[in-house]
Amino acid sequence: MFFALPKRFVSLRYSIILFGILILIIDQLSKYLVYRYIPSMEQSAYVYPYGGIGIFKNLMGIEFSINYLTNKGAAWGIFDHYQIPLVFLRIGLIGMLFIYLFFYNVHRSWQIPLVLIIAGALGNVMDFFVYGHVVDMIHIGLGNYDFPVFNIADSAISIGIVLLITLSYLQFP
Repeated sequence: MFFALPKRFVSLRYSIILFGILILIIDQLSKYLVYRYIPSMEQSAYVYPYGGIGIFKNLMGIEFSINYLTNKGAAWGIFDHYQIPLVFLRIGLIGMLFIYLFFYNVHRSWQIPLVLIIAGALGNVMDFFVYGHVVDMIHIGLGNYDFPVFNIADSAISIGIVLLITLSYLQFP
């Protein structure tokens, strides 16, 4: 026999799922547009905007452009020769985070950070199956330093981790 969940609980779960789906749609749409319409950064000259779309240059020493760069590894391309094990590891972690979020998490404030991490990781795993690599596109230069190119999924994961650490620190001093 099924037990009834309170409406507030069900609507909150749907809201969280919809938020994750929205992040995933934005991530996948941006990657498709970059993949389809911007030439690979590896084939472009190494001057701003690096073959992509320049958003701004030298705004208080910051330059920002949208580019297309392939990433066959994990963060910043590490372990790029281990694509298959990385995919299995990512899928396993996504599954564990999903189970934790919906069955074990007792901290309501952790729901958004966990959904950000799950949606971002899922977006990067989907890239492997769609493109054979992760599509990175956000390029930021700070003075003489070029930050590694990243994507919306990477941003979601990073924001989720920072929020989780911050909330953990605030809740458990």
